[in-house]
Amino acid sequence: MRRRHHFHIDHLGHSISVTVQTGHTPVVEVLVDGKETGYATTKDDRPVTVPVELPTDPPTAVSVRATLGPGVPRCLLLATADGEPHVMPPRLY
Repeated sequence: MRRRHHFHIDHLGHSISVTVQTGHTPVVEVLVDGKETGYATTKDDRPVTVPVELPTDPPTAVSVRATLGPGVPRCLLLATADGEPHVMPPRLY
């Protein structure tokens, strides 16, 4: 059974949203300011890291790490500038 989970965080003035779709082939989709900038699939519940760039001057490289299971998925924003992981809270639609 496929199920969608949404996460969101604002970082350096940019909106970062993640959709994690669970099921037979899990999918992780990352949007920055409403535009798709990262996408990954996997065949099991292992954590997935998706590298993306924020449209700053110069561009800022960050990564989103999605832990798909067991249980409810979780997401972290891994910012290279400050080295601290930021928990992405779930977003209800």
